[in-house]
Formats: sequence, C-alpha cells, structure tokens
Amino acid sequence: MELDMTKGRPAGLILKFMLPLIIGNIFQQMYNMVDTIIVGRFVGVQALAAVGATGTIMFLIIGFLQGLTTGFTVLTAQRFGAGDEKGLKISVGNAWILSGVVTLIITVISILGMDFLLTIMNTPEDIYQMSRDYIMIICYGLVFNILYNLTSSFLRAVGNSKVPLYSMVVATIVNIVLDLFLVVVIPMGVKGVAIATVIAQGIGGIICLLYILKKVPLMHLHKEHFRLDEYCVKNQLGVGIPMALQFSITAVGTIIVQAVLNLFGSTAVAAYTAAVKVESLVTQPYGALGVTLATYSAQNRGINAYDRIKAGVRVSNILSAVYSVIVFAVVVVLLPYLIRLFVGDATAEVLQYAKLYIYICGACFIPLGMIFIYRNTLQGCGFALLPMMGGVVELIVRSVAALIAVQFSSFEGVCAANGVTWLITGIFLWIGYRMTMKKVFVTAEQ
Repeated sequence: MELDMTKGRPAGLILKFMLPLIIGNIFQQMYNMVDTIIVGRFVGVQALAAVGATGTIMFLIIGFLQGLTTGFTVLTAQRFGAGDEKGLKISVGNAWILSGVVTLIITVISILGMDFLLTIMNTPEDIYQMSRDYIMIICYGLVFNILYNLTSSFLRAVGNSKVPLYSMVVATIVNIVLDLFLVVVIPMGVKGVAIATVIAQGIGGIICLLYILKKVPLMHLHKEHFRLDEYCVKNQLGVGIPMALQFSITAVGTIIVQAVLNLFGSTAVAAYTAAVKVESLVTQPYGALGVTLATYSAQNRGINAYDRIKAGVRVSNILSAVYSVIVFAVVVVLLPYLIRLFVGDATAEVLQYAKLYIYICGACFIPLGMIFIYRNTLQGCGFALLPMMGGVVELIVRSVAALIAVQFSSFEGVCAANGVTWLITGIFLWIGYRMTMKKVFVTAEQ
C-alpha cells in the first residue's frame, strides 16, 4: 500500500493521498467533538467550558510531540523517495529511540507544570478542578498519543495514508462507546471523557504498529538499526525540534488568547469552545493537504525533483482556495444547528458569541490554507527554520491582537486575533517559500 509520489501527475497523487487523510482527520475531530457534545449535553455548560479551557494546553503539549514525530520521519520519506532501504531502516530505528526519550521528558514536565499553566491562563475558579482532572489524565497517557503519531507518520512517509485512516475509524468508535459508558452509564464526568480519549489513542497506535510489523518489510528492524547514527540524529533533531517549537510557539499564542477569553466568563468560553470545534471540523482538509505536501515534497526532495514540488504547490493552492469559499458559505448557513449539537439549550448569548467567531475567522480560511501548504512543503524539503519563524510571527500577531482585545474588553477582538494571525502568517510563509525555493533552484542548476 506504499505510494511512490516521485512519479505521475501531481494532482492525482495529491488527491489520492489526501482523501484518506481528510476522512481520518474528520474522524479524529469527530471523537473530539463527541467528547464535547457528551460533556455539554450530559454534564453541563461548566464541564464543557472546563474541557475547552484545556484545549490550548493540549495543543501546546501534543502539538510539540506531533511536531517532533513528524520531523523525525521526514528523513524516512526522503530515503524512501531515493530508494535507500538501509538508510530508511536506520532512520526508523533512530526515530523510535528519540521519541521514547522525548515522551518521558515531556510527560514529567507536563505533569509537574500543569497547575502553573492553569493558573497563569486565568482558568475560572468554577471550572478549575474539572479542567485539571481532565488534562492530567491526558498527560499521563501521552505515551499512547505519541505511539499513534509516530507509527502513522512512518506509514505516511512511505505513502500509506489508508492504514492510519482505518486505525482512526476504530479509535473513534471505541472513543464514542467509552464516552457514553464512562459519562452516561458511569457518571465520571470529564474524567471519563479523558480516559476514553487516552484508550482510543492507544488502540489506534497499536493497530498501526501491528500493521508495520506484519505488512511493511521496509520497516522490519534488527538490532543494528537501533544504534544511534550521528547523521540521523542531527538530521532528525534538526528538523524535528524546529517543527515541534513551531507548534509550541503557535500554542503559546493560543494560550494567551485563551487567557484573555477566560476573563469573559464561562458562558463566553463555552460558546468559543463550541465554535472552535465547528471550525476545527471544517478546516481538517487544510491539515490533510499539509501532511500530503510534507510527504510529497520530502519524497521528491529525495531525488531533487524541484519542478514537481512547485507543481504540487500550485495544484494545492487551487484546491485550497475553492474549498475555502464553499465551506465558509455552508458553515454560515448551518451554524445555529451545529452549535446546538454542543449546547442543547444554547442561549441567545451563546449563539451570538459563536456566530461572531465563525464569521470573523471564516473570512480568513484562504490564508489559513496557505499556512498549511507553504509550511509543510518547506518542512518536507528539510527547511525547518522558516516554518518555525512563521510560528514566531503567529505568536507575535496573535498576542498583540489579544492584548488589544482585552484593553477594549472586546470579544470580537479575541475572535479577530485568529483571523488576522492567519492572514499575516500566510503572507509571510508565501514570501519565505518563494525566496527559499528560488535559491534551491539556482543551487540545483549549478
């Protein structure tokens, strides 16, 4: 089920690889949405706000780990594209070792620093304990999260986007069943939702791992493949750390926004949480397109096919722009019904808050798509520093916008923080991509 993306029409390859990713991402968002729906409808608005208040912290921690695992497998994709089987195995073995060390370190730091994070984020007192209960369970289960992210990244590196989809479908079903059992049947509240999430992630990771062990001989490793290789370590850390920091820098900006949002009270937090869930669902194709381009550009970088990389980016921009216009129109029409999925007795105030967020941010979906396209293309080519700088731009713009919003006590300003950030960062990465690829082409021709 491997896919060699160095041959064939870019548009067909991108769509073939991307569609399973879109479905898989939607399923992933579905089980996150189910968490939110069940909490909001069966536990209450405060519990919904408690889960929502930890969303940025989860993005900070899990995003960091996801950035690392994705970065660790860029070299794997490049060696697959170049047909270097021995080098591929060594890169996989080194990625396992590095991921294990990082998981242990991040788990300990997250657990010890959680109270500090919740406090500096101005988490409302009426939801503080529930927020802490939820996020601490997630932290203890980080090993299962990284198991899924790493094994699915290995498979995508060799062009296999279907097995991660199948594993996510199974994980989603497990999560829904466990959510209902641990929240409705056994009233464990937010703790039950967190436990269900951790177990579901573990099952998804185990499915990918078993598939690799049985069906992917390219990744069947021996003792010698688990010896740290100097080149691999430098390359994987050189790409993985900037990618992880890029996620974390972005997350810090969202934490600042969340801290400002929390000042508006639990009703505004609940509405914002529901609106973000809707946004997260409809923007999944951007993430899928980004992952596709990371693999596509990495494989083609392995054979220095720069013309194919540029062609893939052009096709992706067209797909992203068309989708952005269509999905914004659809969400505007269906928004009242979507919000009531999360808050069954949504008040007029909740609906108004949610509408403001979607209308403002939805208008900036096109630059959001640009961020995923250019950032992932650069990362797949092995240029990790510029995407990290894009994260710095996100942090600065989002922070400034949030601070302005709090000065004017403006919920609209909080919502605009995301939209303005996407617009400026998208332009920054577009300029950076053009400048970087121009230099690469000149060097290749020489």
